[in-house]
Amino acid sequence: MALEIVYLGRTCFRLRGRDGTVLTDPCPPDSGFALGKQSADIVTLSRRDDPRYSYVEAVNGEFKVLDAPGEYEIGGVLVTGTATRRGDGTRNVSFVVEVDGIRVGHLGLPTSGNVGEFKDVDILLLPVGGDGSLSAVTAADVMTRIEPRVAIPMHYRAGPETLELDTLEKFLKETGTKAEPLQRYQVTRSALPADLTVVLLEPRLAG
Repeated sequence: MALEIVYLGRTCFRLRGRDGTVLTDPCPPDSGFALGKQSADIVTLSRRDDPRYSYVEAVNGEFKVLDAPGEYEIGGVLVTGTATRRGDGTRNVSFVVEVDGIRVGHLGLPTSGNVGEFKDVDILLLPVGGDGSLSAVTAADVMTRIEPRVAIPMHYRAGPETLELDTLEKFLKETGTKAEPLQRYQVTRSALPADLTVVLLEPRLAG
């Protein structure tokens, strides 16, 4: 079974594999994105005190919320959380999630490029739109320093987004990327690209 990655908006992704389903940073209805009702085994929150990134009401059923640093194993899914202090004094938790043998790094919303613990991730989910997190220039630098097999941008202006974010085009211009957005990305470990590849996913817009 291939790992399936769907981008739901802001910093919210659904990672679904044989070993379980992980939802990252669910965003609220007023974000302009349509999460609908999601089901997951694990929900990770990089900013647990910020309602713009921690709308767990969007998730059905029984699930485990991870919002702090540590190492966790839940139903065959391995998760490692690492905290960083943001420029405004608040905490950001970055997560590495290993599903079906693929290591996915979710940076959350850091304000600096100190990302040493992410050096061995296969897929990197990184913010690129600024507004209190990485700008396009910094994100491009972080991406090349980490050198994942796949990089997927997040946290940029799309549709009716209400945050003051930069557009995705700034990051694409900075990295020289040209790619058609996908509705979902499916990959097995053996099918990961040999060289760094930027994959664009369409966020799920409301309305």
